[in-house]
This record gives sequence, C-alpha cells and structure tokens, in this order.
Amino acid sequence: MLRLFTFLFASAVWSLPAHAAGPALATLAERSGFTQTGRYDEVIALCEAFAQAYPRSVRCIDFGTSPEGRAMKALVASTSGALDAATARQRGLPVVLIQGGIHAGEIDGKDAGFLALREILEGTAAKGVLDRLVWVFVPVFSVDGHERFGAWNRPNQRGPEQMGWRTTAQGYNLNRDYLKADAPEMQAMLALIEEWDPLVEVDLHVTDGAKFEHDVSIQVEPLHAGDPALRTVGRAWRDAVIGDLAAQGSLPLPFYPSFVVDDDPASGFEDGVAPPRFSHGYFWLRNRLGMLVETHSWKPYSTRVRITRNTVLSVLGQVDRHGSQWLQVTRDADRRAARIGGVEQALAFKAGERKRMIDFRGYSYTRTPSAVSGALMTHYDETTPQVWTVPLRDEVRAVVSVSAPRGGYVVPAAHAAAVGELLRRHGVAFNRLAAQAGADVETFRATEADFASVSTEGRQRLALKGQWKAERRDIGAGALFVPIAQPKSRLAMAILEPQAPDSLASWGGFNNAFERKEYMEDYVAEEVARDMLARDPSLKSRFERRLREDPAFAADKAARLDFFYRLHSAWDERYNLYPVMRIDHLPR
Repeated sequence: MLRLFTFLFASAVWSLPAHAAGPALATLAERSGFTQTGRYDEVIALCEAFAQAYPRSVRCIDFGTSPEGRAMKALVASTSGALDAATARQRGLPVVLIQGGIHAGEIDGKDAGFLALREILEGTAAKGVLDRLVWVFVPVFSVDGHERFGAWNRPNQRGPEQMGWRTTAQGYNLNRDYLKADAPEMQAMLALIEEWDPLVEVDLHVTDGAKFEHDVSIQVEPLHAGDPALRTVGRAWRDAVIGDLAAQGSLPLPFYPSFVVDDDPASGFEDGVAPPRFSHGYFWLRNRLGMLVETHSWKPYSTRVRITRNTVLSVLGQVDRHGSQWLQVTRDADRRAARIGGVEQALAFKAGERKRMIDFRGYSYTRTPSAVSGALMTHYDETTPQVWTVPLRDEVRAVVSVSAPRGGYVVPAAHAAAVGELLRRHGVAFNRLAAQAGADVETFRATEADFASVSTEGRQRLALKGQWKAERRDIGAGALFVPIAQPKSRLAMAILEPQAPDSLASWGGFNNAFERKEYMEDYVAEEVARDMLARDPSLKSRFERRLREDPAFAADKAARLDFFYRLHSAWDERYNLYPVMRIDHLPR
C-alpha cells in the first residue's frame, strides 16, 4: 500500500532541531520551539518563499485587501501542475480549501499548515498527496485581527506567548459572517470560494471552555443536514479523520465539547447543526463538505500545532483517496438540489431530548461557592485524570422547516440592489423581471415581530412568526426572480426564507417593513370609530364582544382605537408584510 500516509513518523520529525528544516521555509513557531508565532509579514514572506522554492507546485496569490490595507494571502498547492481554478476544473481535480486564523487568536492552523505543506513538498509526509488534488491554503483569514497582537488576547489558552485578536479591525467576528457577508474580508473569501468551488472546506480553530483530556474535536456537515447522499460522505470523512487522529494518540471528539449548562460538567453535551453564519454550517447549503476543527485551548501550543498538522494531512489523504468519487456525489447533489421545489426543507436544527450516557476523559474537579462571583465555580485538578459519565444528546432534528417554493422568490425592485449584491456574492442565480399586474404569489405577513434588545455584529436581529399565504399582487419592473431550480436552492432559501436563522430578515435586513411608520391622531381615530360603529351594526357587535371577552383589550385605549384604524383605508397594508414573495411558476 504505497499510497498509505506515513503519519506515525510525526514524533520523529517533531524532535528534529529547527535548523534541520529548510530555514527559509520554517516558521518562527518552529524556530522558537513553538513558544511563539510570527507576525503577518512572515505569512507574506513564506507565501512568496514557497512559490519561489517550488514554482511548479505552489502559487502565492492575493485574494483580497483588508480594511487596514493588508494583502489577504493564499497558497495554491498541487504537484499536478493545476495551479489555477480553470485548470483544476478542466481536469476534474478536487479542491481542498483550508483556512486558518478566522479567529486570529486561535492561530494553530497557520503554523500547522505551513509545516504540513513543507513536509509534503519535501517528501517527508503524505508523499504524492498533492498529485490528484489542489490545496488552497489561507494561513490567516482575519489579517487585521492577526496584527492586533498581545500576550493576553486569549486568556483561557496555553500559548503561544502572543497572538492576534478574535475580531477584525472593524469589529466583525468572521465566523458569524458567512451568510450575511458584511465584512470586506468575508466578501473576498466568498469570491475565492466562487472561483475555486472547493469540494471540502476546513476551518481551523481552538476551543474555549473547560479542562479535560480530549485534545481535538471534528465536526462535519452535511451529516445531519442537507443532501442525503452527501450526509453519508460527510460521516465517512469525519469518521476517517477521527480514526487517523486516534491512531496517532489523540483523543478526538465528534462534537463540540461545550457543556449544556455553562461551567457544569455533569450537564454533559449536545450535538447540532451550526447555522450558516458559521463556516461548517454554510458549505452544506452549497452541496459541499465543511469541517470544523477545534484543538483544545489548554493543551500546549506545540501539541495543538502537531494535532492540527496531523488533521490537515488526514484531510488531504482522505480527499486524495476519495475525492473523485466525492466530486461525483456533489455533482449529483447539485442536480437533486435543483429539484426541491415543493419539498419540505429543514432550515434550523437542534438536538432532541433523548440522551445517552458516554464516558468522557476529564479531570477530577470540585464545585464550590466563589467568594468573588458568589456562584458555584468549577475547579479542575489536571494531575488527576477522571472518566466522567455524562449525558450526550446527539439525535439532531429539524426545528424550523418550510416547503420550498415551486417556482422561486420575487424580490421587489426597491430591494433588488442590496439583495442582488448578496446573492451575487454567494453565486445564487437570479434574473430581472418585467412588470406584471395581478400575479399569483405567496406573501408572508408577520403575526409577531420580535426585535432584539441588543445589537449583534452591528445589526439588530429580528425573529418573525407568521406563514405564507396565497395572494394576488403586482410585480413591478426591475424585480428579481430567484429560481428554486438551481444547485444553490438551499442557499437561496437560507437567505430569503424569513424564518431561517441567518436570513436577511433575521439579520435585520428588512426591519423597516416591520416598523410602524404612519399613525392616526387619537381624536381622528375617535371620529372614525364613531362613524364606523354608526354605519356597520355587525362591526359594532364585534367590537362590543371583544370588549366583553378580552379585558386587556378593553383596558387599553390604544388597542381599542387601533381596532378601527386597521379597518380604515389609511391603514398601511404593507406593515408586517415581508417584502419578498414566493411564486409557484416561472414569471413572465
């Protein structure tokens, strides 16, 4: 089996002195014994140095510019000679996108990726793995955040001595921005994704949270969500990577190790599907595979880099073995996605209440009242390993589902520019419409519109309740038609369904539609009400019955006057009307 990867040589390579690796391609992390990580100028220098050292196998590219003017760098690596997206597509080569530093304080991926790339090119690890695939490596996604450098930027993390910051210079958390794409960095990333159309994407992180022995978690979607055939691939990919890591001595987990009840190990864990603001919750909507890698923050930096490097090699190895087959599955999934019109689709997920007990490798701990906070606080003894038997809820189910429109979505001309730009960034197809009077459409009118009390990512989020109903409405010239019959149909739904967790509506993109803008003065409403009551005995009867049966209504002056205002021609019929419509046929 000449193509099996020699992962177990890792301990020998790890013990080499730093100067044994080519100094021009070694990171500060290696040279410092993994006590430090380099600044961003090292990424720029290494990107060029790898391209110069291996001109037939590596290309250094700029794919964007940060708000503070830094070049966003990626290395394109393949020993097949396919160093551009067009050639990769022409040859049918799978593309692997691996990103580090989306949270620049969690920087293991940068140093691990450079190490893995050098070892592959030198032939000391995973020999031949780049012959049949293209690896697009983004060492640092949040480049401005990386340069907000400090010793305590990650207080609950062991090493390196200094690291970058969680957010961008504009304060965006990029791993909450995949779908809404507010940050310039995310817009650049989406353009890179559109150009290369990666089969798999891997996002390299470091956990927050408790102290325990497990050193890495691996989560993949599709697995609980998306195309059924791709779920099978996702599970196989996750299990294979976990198997590789376990064979190397790691203690990998298939779920994110965050307690159900904060700071209480006895509460156990739950699995789920991340919403598409997160990287691994985004790619299944494109019928592609996404993986979240989380090394454990309390392991030394050298350990975390080694495990991340092992994960990178495992991912590349699995794609090398199975990439051609998985590409065919994604092509079939694209075709199936174009036929989901009228079929129920899950938009949001949660673990069910059923639990099973698992053995979890933790440490001995106590929970005692704190003189500082006054709350129970957990204290871990890292000298005393202890197996915790704790509950895990991992039966993931849909909690928000909706039937896909049979035809597609209609975005009115008033919103076409903003919505069209976001659709374009995600590669969702649409076209413009001519005017059409009295079209048969579905509209969504909110029965409840709950505005968040605090800002999130610079936006006021909105939760809507309501339902789609058939209606006849005019479609103005310049409206957008977003067909459901396209490969990215689920992505279109995630953006345009008002109750999807990261839709434009949920991120406040249409808040104006749910804010009351016009009013009737009380004295005018009084006159209108008296006139209506005098002219319509049935209305008078309804009003009096409401007074008898609804004490809260009877005691509320504004509600009583509003009862009549809503029946008047001056009432804003667009209030609480979601601007986007659905349609069952292809419009003219």
